[in-house]
Amino acid sequence: MNIVSISGGKDSAATLLLALEQNVSNLLAVFADTGNEHEITYQYIRYLEHKVGVPIIWLKADFSKQIENKRKRLFKVIRGEIVKGNWSRKSAIRALKHTNVTGNPFLDLCIWKGRFPSTKARFCSTELKREVILFKLQFPLIDQGYKIISWQGVRADESPDRAKLPISDNIGDGVTNYRPIHKWTASDCFDMHFKHGVEPNPLYKQGMGRVGCMPCIHCNKAELRKIADRFPVEIERIKQWERMVSAASRLGSSTFFHSDKRGHGINELVEWSKTTRGGKHYDLIPLTEDQSACSSVYGLCE
Repeated sequence: MNIVSISGGKDSAATLLLALEQNVSNLLAVFADTGNEHEITYQYIRYLEHKVGVPIIWLKADFSKQIENKRKRLFKVIRGEIVKGNWSRKSAIRALKHTNVTGNPFLDLCIWKGRFPSTKARFCSTELKREVILFKLQFPLIDQGYKIISWQGVRADESPDRAKLPISDNIGDGVTNYRPIHKWTASDCFDMHFKHGVEPNPLYKQGMGRVGCMPCIHCNKAELRKIADRFPVEIERIKQWERMVSAASRLGSSTFFHSDKRGHGINELVEWSKTTRGGKHYDLIPLTEDQSACSSVYGLCE
């Protein structure tokens, strides 16, 4: 069984188009909804499914059991029992009030963990995508006797870590990872879209260099400013999530981005994103830009 993982971005869409171009048999496409996507990406997934004619299976992580177990631990702390984690009774009482299932995978994951993922603790991809696809789709198919080839839209020039990945590797349990566009460039991926008459995600023409989570924990300065300028409602959502996760955490404080000299919390990071190099003076040039105009770091507006 050939399974293509779809994110809504250019790389995964190009991978699906390549599989179709090669007339791959037993083809499935799967989208793991993290709960931290822009509505435009959800719309694009539906468009892609209709355009290419391949059903895309939507999966979503469920952390209700983990959150319930956390609540039980907090009850034990409140009752005076000894549990791991160095919780005080006061912090446990506060956290218990806010440790509840919301139904949003990303937010529930952070409420359970009591923190947001980071570059050093990137549990988001594992918990929200890899594990979900493995346990909800791939392993059940293996139990039915299928061998799985997992098509992944991973490119070497995305990062040093991804550059080290092999084009193919058998991870056991009947699953083989396959990265057919590993040597491709971003332009190659867009060319594949245009070759098959498939539009790329509209976010690429709205200043986004990265499509998927909005924002991603790896979001750079320019991307954060673009998000704040074009999609302020997403910043407000993150601000609310910071309050909710902080309230459910042991220390009572948790921020989406790592706190450092740039600032603490999403509001301060957005202000930092508006500054020039050095972070002390505001960059006024973007203020004159038309936020409704086409803007693409990949030259898609030309």
